[in-house]
Amino acid sequence: MIAKKLKPGDHIRVIAPANSLSDDLVNKFKKTALQNFKKMGLRLSFSNNAYELDEFNSSSLASRLSDLHEAFADKSVKMIIAVCGGFNSNQLLKYIDYDLIKKNPKIFCGYSDITALSNAIFAKTALVTYSGPDFLAFGEALEFKYTANYFKKCLFSPQAFTVKASLEWEDAPLRSKPTSQKIHQKNNGFWLINEGKAQGQIIGGNQCTLNLLQGTEFMPELKNKILFLEDDYEAHVATIDRDLQSLIHLPDFKKVKALVFGRLQIASGMSKELFTKIIKTKKELNSIPVIANVDFGHTAPLITFPIGGTAKLSALNNKIKLEIIKH
Repeated sequence: MIAKKLKPGDHIRVIAPANSLSDDLVNKFKKTALQNFKKMGLRLSFSNNAYELDEFNSSSLASRLSDLHEAFADKSVKMIIAVCGGFNSNQLLKYIDYDLIKKNPKIFCGYSDITALSNAIFAKTALVTYSGPDFLAFGEALEFKYTANYFKKCLFSPQAFTVKASLEWEDAPLRSKPTSQKIHQKNNGFWLINEGKAQGQIIGGNQCTLNLLQGTEFMPELKNKILFLEDDYEAHVATIDRDLQSLIHLPDFKKVKALVFGRLQIASGMSKELFTKIIKTKKELNSIPVIANVDFGHTAPLITFPIGGTAKLSALNNKIKLEIIKH
């Protein structure tokens, strides 16, 4: 089930399923974010409880559920976008009215901790959801033209598109301290780790968040899927390795068709050499194509991709072609 694509003039609802829209975040990102949405011709409204703030930088379960349900029920809303990620989206999963979502399919977008909601909604309703820029990413991202371009390709048009590497990228965690240094550098392109060709439905997002769904009714099947995975600056080489191993242990992982990994932040300590070694030590990955350093995750800029959509990957003769063909 794919929601209707966006068009200029459409109404977008900003909600806070995890971290709230605090004063600090408002002052840092909101003005630029609003300008970038306006350039696309999109009208924004904010959920009733988006600014509610508790000791966990979030809001009550009741407030977050109310905002989510109201956004899906509102006939004027064409897309729902998260403020940002956080840590507690999975608290909502047992209480969501999935029948309401089925009856009111619309675009749902975010990344990081929002992965729990995106994959659960797809698993429970078959509605394709999207991993892509959240509200704050619209106000923070370097090379925003790249982010905006892929946002439009995925959400304004049903046409297939090819994902190409950005020319530059920035390591700038949204939730970093104001004194954290942003690192801006040239992009050396995608990493080809294992060669091969594959086509399949996309599942994934933030790896450690996806792993929270294992063993629950909210985990999508992995059979015939292409896994898109990423992680943030709090992960490091060892945790990235073991979290991937945990997915490999799932019974239906043997039917996974390919692995596409997003760009990892500098603080993770990951290099192409280390990532290659991790992949090569896992015999379950020997027969599938694996690429990495793709423009999604906790760096800027980033693509938008469909969870439940279809991707096609060719990684042969040192050439990589990644296509999103159904979204």
